[in-house]
Amino acid sequence: MLDFERKSVVLATCPKGFTPYLADEIGRLGFKVRAELPAGVEIKGSLNDCMRLNLWVRCGHRILYQLKRFTAATPDQLYEQVREMVWERIIEPDGYLTVTSSVRTETVNDSRFANVRVKDAIVDRIREKSGRRPSSGPDMSGTIVFLHWRDDECTVYLDTSGIPLSRRGYRKLPHKAPLQETLAATLIRASGWHGQGNFISPMCGSGTLAIEAALIALNGAPGLMREEFAFMKIPGFNPEYWENLCIEAEDRERTSLKGQIIATDIDSEAVEAARKNARAAGVEHHIRFDVCDFRDTDIPDGGGIVMMNPEYGERLGNVTKLEKIYAGIGDFLKNKCQGYRGYIFTGNLDLAKFIGLRASRRLVFFNAKIECRLLEYEIFKGSARGRG
Repeated sequence: MLDFERKSVVLATCPKGFTPYLADEIGRLGFKVRAELPAGVEIKGSLNDCMRLNLWVRCGHRILYQLKRFTAATPDQLYEQVREMVWERIIEPDGYLTVTSSVRTETVNDSRFANVRVKDAIVDRIREKSGRRPSSGPDMSGTIVFLHWRDDECTVYLDTSGIPLSRRGYRKLPHKAPLQETLAATLIRASGWHGQGNFISPMCGSGTLAIEAALIALNGAPGLMREEFAFMKIPGFNPEYWENLCIEAEDRERTSLKGQIIATDIDSEAVEAARKNARAAGVEHHIRFDVCDFRDTDIPDGGGIVMMNPEYGERLGNVTKLEKIYAGIGDFLKNKCQGYRGYIFTGNLDLAKFIGLRASRRLVFFNAKIECRLLEYEIFKGSARGRG
């Protein structure tokens, strides 16, 4: 049984470009950031802290608890180092084990081979100590061990999340090419919006931007919608401690917004999907939905954020047909959104030129493997058209 109060290195992982925003939100949760990495943030923390991070982190994908760091040049050395670990305290003899990894070393061409060597070491150790062995496979339903192997440097972690944190549990109807929840939350964080002023989401699709905005504005813990995390399968897990964390999170939720959240789409099926997803997230009554062309979206007085995620032409549409849409977005921002900050998230910078407004910032993010930009526009009265 593991001591859930024992401190170790904790790594919160994220895609490229997310790190500053993940570090900021982890800092706001009261943790001291030890290191900002290209695809993650390191802190010192316990398994109890991992539980709180899983409950509250919006911009990260997984929370990993470090078990051991060592040097191994070959798969056999990896096996020996892993077998020395006290796995009988971490995995029940009749439990279920999954091994995942990120491997870049000259001695292994396929990470699946490294996974098998780690699995074999764990199973052999537990069988030696107990006479029984856990089952293993790809399902994220038991204890999950993660191996990070670069050259001859190895780190073994417990994955305390299991299914990535991007899967909040509310997206019942994804519609087409939806934004990942963690990406949507990070884009909103990058805009600096924390619930002050209005948040407008034309072209809302399945509603992820609007829903994540509502959760941020209401201080709703995203992990409350999840029924299962990998830490629940670790010996030593205290359900009462987790329940108290959830009760505390519920008590911290706000009941009203300081501005309006509006989500529109020309596709009535998209709006219906967005509405059902918002209902599953418990925020439907905080979002105003409408079926209309983005140009007809109601823009209330008071300022705030307008954030749009138009098609890139990569998967869904013909690039030529999208040129007029991007030009229309520029006109919409210039003519209807004065006093707001406009944000366009796109993976096609050639199309972005048709917006015709000068971007004050261009932030790099990755949507899966597509390198994208979040383009920021300060919309003043009489904004001049110029280079995109």
